[in-house]
Amino acid sequence: MTGVGFGAFVRRAHDAGRLVVQPRMGMSSPERMRAGLLATRDAAATTVGTLTLDSYTRVGDLESAKLAVLEGVALNGYPLVSHERETTRKVLDGVLGPGFPVQVRHGSAAPQDIFRALTAVGLDASEGGPVSYCLPYGRVPLRDSVAHWAASCELLAALRESGAEPHLETFGGCVLGQLCPPGLLVAVSVLEALFFHRHGIRSISVSYAQQTHERQDAEAVAALRSLCARFLPDTEWHVVVYAYMGLFPETEEGAYRLLGKAAELAVSSGSERLIVKTVAESRRIPSVAENVAALEYAAAVAARTGRAPLEGTGNQTYAEASALVEAVLNLDDDLGAALLAAFARGYLDVPYCLHPDNSGATRSYIDEDGRLCWADIGRMPLKGIADVRAAHAVTSADLLDSLSYVRRSFDRYGPGGTREPQAPAPRGA
Repeated sequence: MTGVGFGAFVRRAHDAGRLVVQPRMGMSSPERMRAGLLATRDAAATTVGTLTLDSYTRVGDLESAKLAVLEGVALNGYPLVSHERETTRKVLDGVLGPGFPVQVRHGSAAPQDIFRALTAVGLDASEGGPVSYCLPYGRVPLRDSVAHWAASCELLAALRESGAEPHLETFGGCVLGQLCPPGLLVAVSVLEALFFHRHGIRSISVSYAQQTHERQDAEAVAALRSLCARFLPDTEWHVVVYAYMGLFPETEEGAYRLLGKAAELAVSSGSERLIVKTVAESRRIPSVAENVAALEYAAAVAARTGRAPLEGTGNQTYAEASALVEAVLNLDDDLGAALLAAFARGYLDVPYCLHPDNSGATRSYIDEDGRLCWADIGRMPLKGIADVRAAHAVTSADLLDSLSYVRRSFDRYGPGGTREPQAPAPRGA
């Protein structure tokens, strides 16, 4: 069994006018994981599969993951490293193929064991990054994460010697998922893509998470595409949009409306892939049926949406992201060292992120139009570039209110005081 070209599959689908849609799905039971992959493959949509790993594996507690496997204890994801290789090969047998690549999603700041395990069973696609899988997710020192990711990229890149084209997706465009102005999201996504490239990866996807304002999101994706065209000229790359990663609407109508907007953003901006969320997000881990319903709904919205990408270099997000990327690249020829210096100096500074290596001097807020804006740029090199629009301090009450902004907005009634059309119920519900 061999992997398929994840990036090439997505590119072919895009060239044929189809958006690739993907769930975030992981179950510890091999039987349930296989069933989830089959259901994803057979959905009425152009899909790729996902093996999302468990929390023990993510933090490197492989002993606990292995014990859970031996005792049959359910985990919140698939313990790839702890299952026998033959077990995972059976999960993938007859599922993984030229028309259905599978990506491993994990959340680890030290993914070497994960990458060894996935390549051993014929997989060659994963995601993450030295910044985005360090700062929001724990207390691993950024210096350690950079070193781990350099080694991991080179481990995965070695597959090219056998004729495969391994693929990595940045998680940088989803840093903290919410309340991070798009200029910083785009910059971190581009910098992680450059990090992958410098460590041998030639098939890359760059992420952007749907935020709070449609036009601002469209401008951000346009900026991201322009920067990738500028900095990754010899690389196979595509853009993956994530449906909103913060507090999801509690009503079914609101959840489907928000997912629909994500699908529209992906297609209209020229993006190639979409990570979906489901109607169950606000309450619990979604079922396979709910994931399939989300995939099919997103695909249906995508099919009736036209491509209308914006010009990418003339907006505020491009100005901020370009300045940040250039400032970091000028710090050191070694991009890993440059990232460390950037955080140490506050050139990169994620608002509301409590990691010890993050300066924590920046603040953001949602303005009256719903745009994410800077309240304080700290020491980031954006003076005269960023539109710092708040003179007041952001209070804890402001922050809590902002965290629920999207949920409140999409759970309201539609225009004119009427409900939006009823979304389809999940199959098998």
